[in-house]
Amino acid sequence: MPACGQPAQPSPATWQHGHVTAATHSTLFPQAPDTADAVLDGLDPEQREVATALHGPVCVLAGAGTGKTRAITHRIAYGVRAGILQPSSVLAVTFTNRAAGEMRGRLRQLGAAGVQARTFHSAALRQLQYFWPKAIGGSMPRLVDRKIQLVADAAAACRIRLDRNELRDVTAEIEWSKVTQTVPADYAPAAAKAGREAPRDPAEIAQIYNVYEDLKRDRSVMDFEDVLLLTVAILQDRHDIADQVRSQYQHFVVDEYQDVSPLQQRLLELWLGERDNLCVVGDASQTIYSFTGATPDHLLDFRTRHPGATVVKLVRDYRSTPQVVHLANGLLAQASGRAADHRLELVSQRDAGPEPVYTEYTDEPAEAEGAARRIQELMASGVPASEIAILFRTNSQSESYEQALADAGVPYQLRGAERFFDRPEVRKAGIALRGAARFGGNDTLLDDAVDLPSQVRAVLSGEGWTTEPPAGSGAVRERWESLAALVNLAQDFAAAKTGATLADLVAELDERANAQHAPTVQGVTLASLHSAKGLEWDVVFLVGVAEGMMPITYAKTDEQVEEERRLLYVGVTRARRHLHVSWALTRTPGGRANRRPSRFLDGLRPGSTATVGRAAARGSGGVERGFTSRPDAAPRRTQRSPARCRVCGRTLTDAGEMKLMRCEDCPSDMDEGLYERLREWRGVQARLSGQPDFCVFTDKTLMAIAETEPTTPDELSRIPGVLKRKLDRYGDDVLAICAGQELEQGPDGE
Repeated sequence: MPACGQPAQPSPATWQHGHVTAATHSTLFPQAPDTADAVLDGLDPEQREVATALHGPVCVLAGAGTGKTRAITHRIAYGVRAGILQPSSVLAVTFTNRAAGEMRGRLRQLGAAGVQARTFHSAALRQLQYFWPKAIGGSMPRLVDRKIQLVADAAAACRIRLDRNELRDVTAEIEWSKVTQTVPADYAPAAAKAGREAPRDPAEIAQIYNVYEDLKRDRSVMDFEDVLLLTVAILQDRHDIADQVRSQYQHFVVDEYQDVSPLQQRLLELWLGERDNLCVVGDASQTIYSFTGATPDHLLDFRTRHPGATVVKLVRDYRSTPQVVHLANGLLAQASGRAADHRLELVSQRDAGPEPVYTEYTDEPAEAEGAARRIQELMASGVPASEIAILFRTNSQSESYEQALADAGVPYQLRGAERFFDRPEVRKAGIALRGAARFGGNDTLLDDAVDLPSQVRAVLSGEGWTTEPPAGSGAVRERWESLAALVNLAQDFAAAKTGATLADLVAELDERANAQHAPTVQGVTLASLHSAKGLEWDVVFLVGVAEGMMPITYAKTDEQVEEERRLLYVGVTRARRHLHVSWALTRTPGGRANRRPSRFLDGLRPGSTATVGRAAARGSGGVERGFTSRPDAAPRRTQRSPARCRVCGRTLTDAGEMKLMRCEDCPSDMDEGLYERLREWRGVQARLSGQPDFCVFTDKTLMAIAETEPTTPDELSRIPGVLKRKLDRYGDDVLAICAGQELEQGPDGE
């Protein structure tokens, strides 16, 4: 059976139903298109609209399996090949290293090498490393990969005992606080307002959070959220640096825009400045990370913020059969909330397939064994293990499926384990292949190797590869699967590149390692629903789809329940052809059978009664053209009057002078004593929030305050650098200091 969207035999490029070209796949080693117009070949009408809309704001609402990555990579490649976009001026941002690597790989294949495709954190870290000496000075704090040990140390310093689960949950609360720009003192009210169910007393979490920030500063380390926070702070305070970044990047593409956090959105706004060359891509129905601070509001409000935006809706589903798509649409038809109001009705472009299979088991071990047996049958019929996945709600469900697959002799891999090219056996294999490429003429192992695949097999046989896989499962089998993936890649590479040498393959592996474009490992994938997002398989087993697990027990509010529904929707839309949905009546054999299938399946699985439905989705495919103005729409940005020196009246252009509201060399009437009191107060606030001093107020802003001596919140708000958020947080203190009042001392005497 050909892969989804791939014709069974070569045929002219076309998009019509029945003869679709690849929407979500590409051949392994394709030749780059000859011309810019050739980049557009095979795109459907809506994808072509995305690819050719290269100016102004563009919003792509892309349903699951509709080829969004294909559309945006062809958009970038078309712009580059047509000479409209300079590769070095484009920054494409997404959320995982895997997705960024895939994007770089596709752009390279389309002849658009040189375009930056990175995660938010990766792009921000590069900028932070480059500008740190200029903006801050000294050595940049060391980046810690995992913050959980620091959180444990902070809890111990607070004499608060956390078990392993509490430690993980408190760490998640700190991460949420930082991406929503919530400081320790504001955690409790912010968590209550957001409806978060704190794992411990909010005051304790705030205390741990505060000490955690102190420990980082004392140890001169920073976490991943600090990378974004510090980059935002520098770009906000240093207009010269912001201008330098904006001169580098002229055009932005943001994938998975429904997952943007407030902090990431702020960074994006600072990258953009006053420009609007921005293309965002997302699907509100795939918002499943709100617990991390992600919100679809930025996607849903895009047209409000950018009245002139072009909106393109992709609804042609090239991934899944009509039967799978029907179930996916049915799930969302019963949804409620703002994301549901903007859902897209998918239209399958594939031939009909089998109906989803629903199976009820007596207990969880029986469910795992049933899945393993069915997988054995599928593999016996010719379905590769790598095209099968078992998806579950929580990682704790994995163990029983690992055991069942091992007992059945079925190879598997755990999604979320270390990246392919970081595996020790893959790194060693790369060293061996590189050595053979350089000195292979003196290697007796290669004496009988007549072509590239046989050379690779000979080299990797010294690393543990054998023609037959080892018996059983575990670490030995996983190492063999990694080496086998390299052997298979060599065979495909040799078939695609006539006359390819070992050195050519090593260069290809280096490219793939840089792009994190891993070869396929032969094994059934075990993954949580969250980690499966962005992936797809011919066969998907959705297991444990019972009340209490889907939706999960702790999903209490309507919003939380709707996110669980979207999570199941993501799971359903991972399947191309075969979909198996199952649940167990009890956890252990002999237990009380008191479970029932998930409410989300009501009216969708045979024999169940439908819940109250909703009107048909408004998400038919198409293009909505932007407009430049509208009588009833507020302009995106108001025109600002030129800033003038309050001493001599000259127009100000320098960012520092604009903050002071006077020329640098005009006489200052600053109250030196007030300025020093403000600096002392700022130092206390910075220590309390665990941020650098300039994140509270910059020196220039404090000088402007000391010169103008505001007496009301309105007067204070007119000073550049005193944004609403800072006015709300610090305004009372600043006005009290300006009035000569003494502030109450903190608990530590500060």
